[in-house]
Amino acid sequence: MNGKDHNASSKMRVGVEAVVAITGIVLLTAAIMAGQGWRDRHFLPLFFVPHEDYVQGERLARLATGVAGMVLILFVRPMLGRLAQRLPPSKFAAETARIVLAVALAFVASELMLDRKFTFAAAESQTGEEPLRQPHPRLGWIFAPARNSQTTVGERKIAYSIDSLGYRVRDGNTPVNANLPSILFTGESIIAGYGLNWSETIPAQVDAALEVQSANIAVFGYASDQAYLRLAAELPRFRRPLAVVSLFIPSLFARNLGDDRPHLGPELAWKPAIHRFWLNSLFHFLVPYHDSAEIERGIRTTRAVLSATADLARKHQAISLVVDPQFGPESPVERMLRRRILDEAGIAYVRVELDPSWHLKGDLHPDPRATRAIAMAVAARLQADLGSRDMQQLEITSAQFRPR
Repeated sequence: MNGKDHNASSKMRVGVEAVVAITGIVLLTAAIMAGQGWRDRHFLPLFFVPHEDYVQGERLARLATGVAGMVLILFVRPMLGRLAQRLPPSKFAAETARIVLAVALAFVASELMLDRKFTFAAAESQTGEEPLRQPHPRLGWIFAPARNSQTTVGERKIAYSIDSLGYRVRDGNTPVNANLPSILFTGESIIAGYGLNWSETIPAQVDAALEVQSANIAVFGYASDQAYLRLAAELPRFRRPLAVVSLFIPSLFARNLGDDRPHLGPELAWKPAIHRFWLNSLFHFLVPYHDSAEIERGIRTTRAVLSATADLARKHQAISLVVDPQFGPESPVERMLRRRILDEAGIAYVRVELDPSWHLKGDLHPDPRATRAIAMAVAARLQADLGSRDMQQLEITSAQFRPR
């Protein structure tokens, strides 16, 4: 190697080591700065991940980031530096270009593979899961109507009956009568009754307690704005709606930030789904970081949606109630979301504290003990709010709040 090539190789080594060192320093700094306060501001609680597992995962990710930074600085940097100096500049550039091309082709191949396998919104369709869902231009998806199906959830046989309007009903012979006094339940899988037979669902148990027809219009995977849009479409069918019951759980708030499905903004303007690269969506799924502006926008939108739900119910001479089930201790982030979204907006809600063990086997959805506790709390609140209007009086004792 002549002197000119040697100087070029030395400069190449310095440049390569500088890039690797800066990358390592960035990772190490991020690990040091990412304390619990920062994580609470940018990583929202997730309902389907136990809180202790989520916190442990955050700590492990922080540790892994710091270790990766140290490895880059102490080991990768000098190794790549020596390689850059040993190879002629032209050959090193060619090898680098070959690696970059291979990585780019791998990204393209991964994108094409993911595009063939997945739908855009994670909750739009789950392969083999009952009840089946089908696309809907305004709501994103709905239950496939007029279907009876059976499945197994946690070793239990579960039957689902969906009527011609996409409501979950007792069976195909028991449709919802829109002329009767009714309590409408809107929401997602907890309200719809994932992993539960009809009699175990929250709407069915409130129906039995108050002897007033319940209409279960909830759909698996819905965010708060989808539940509101579904209610706005279905409520006018009912001649005598008494109440509208919806659900808000702070640990499901992250779902309200999704824009890969039809969604509403803070001004309740409908917007179509935004389709991004699959790898970007996958990365965000693995690293669910949200900046402060995104979270603030989500808070304003959720508050507006729940307020609009109450206004819509009042327009139809019905009362509105939000149910907030809480499994185990409430984290500081969950408390902040509940305060800012429900309390500050003056939204009527009933909070039901549940034993963390009251969930389905192998799944964190509520089990029959939890849904009974929720249903009895909702029935008690509705009984108090509705009084004798269109209802038979029902005494609900504190003993009924305990699962049998």
